[in-house]
Amino acid sequence: MAETGHTQRVFSGIQPSGGLTLGNYLGAIKRFVSMQDGGSETVYCMVDLHAITVWQDPEALRRQTRELAAGFIASGIDPERSVLFNQSQVSAHARLGWIFNCVARMGWMNRMTQWKEKAGKNSENASLGLFAYPSLMAADILAYHATHVPVGEDQKQHLELTRDIATKFNQVYGLDFFPITEPVIEGAATRVMSLRDGLKKMSKSDPSDMSRINLTDSADTIARKIRKAKTDPEPLPGAVDGLANRPEARNLVNIYAALAGISVDATLAQAGGRQFGQFKTALAELAVETLAPITSEMARLMHDPAEIDRIIGQGANKAAAIAEPILDQVHDIVGMIRSRG
Repeated sequence: MAETGHTQRVFSGIQPSGGLTLGNYLGAIKRFVSMQDGGSETVYCMVDLHAITVWQDPEALRRQTRELAAGFIASGIDPERSVLFNQSQVSAHARLGWIFNCVARMGWMNRMTQWKEKAGKNSENASLGLFAYPSLMAADILAYHATHVPVGEDQKQHLELTRDIATKFNQVYGLDFFPITEPVIEGAATRVMSLRDGLKKMSKSDPSDMSRINLTDSADTIARKIRKAKTDPEPLPGAVDGLANRPEARNLVNIYAALAGISVDATLAQAGGRQFGQFKTALAELAVETLAPITSEMARLMHDPAEIDRIIGQGANKAAAIAEPILDQVHDIVGMIRSRG
């Protein structure tokens, strides 16, 4: 468990690499919103330093960072109750990231499955930043002494590395300084799958736009995509066991449960025995009802980029006020002189 002396603080970040999807909303942002009232400080970040581990067009990166900020706010993140900012405005991330590069070991980094998947056979041409990505992620979290991090299954290994780095730092310097951060994995749809293939994660990089629901989609588009989502010919089962070996059915049931805020069991108690045509109609109505206000608020916010920049600038000041004293302590622990006026 995290050290009891640490303030309960939640940290999480999303890359501004374009195109927020229903997967981002259900797997992350909706949970971030609920955590605002959970008794912990909440710190949420657009991780633009992570985004540039692969090349980004500068104008697109600016637009996508603002769009992600708009998505957070439109979904219910309140900049007065949560700290909301973009990573590059708080230098503590990169500075602590370097110190953690010197704590982490090559063997640890080589084991990261995301590095193997993203670099693949072309690893000689991948950026050093892509290799060191998990070390920077550890700095993102530990610069705030975050005790809890909501993560998807695909980031669990990186959080384990964060715990390893914190443990090694504490051991090397003989202090109980960094908390051993706990993952928070919960909810019916922490991993939302493609509407065209229930075995693949819903992704903004999928060539088929029909595979995902974008937070910028119109009500008609959302309904059409759900209507055309891949399913199987069997009716919905009355219990969870009946979803075994039915990935597309499981995905649509999970999405319904997460949007409705009920369990998968409760969803199947309502929908068991129905054909998919009927269920998809109900799912489309629920998705439109939930997402349409978010879509329209995002569009309104994006018409005023200066206001978004003001909000995340204020958030960066709040973030720096937490992280800078922690980084100062790290410099003292490591043996670095701080004598600037």
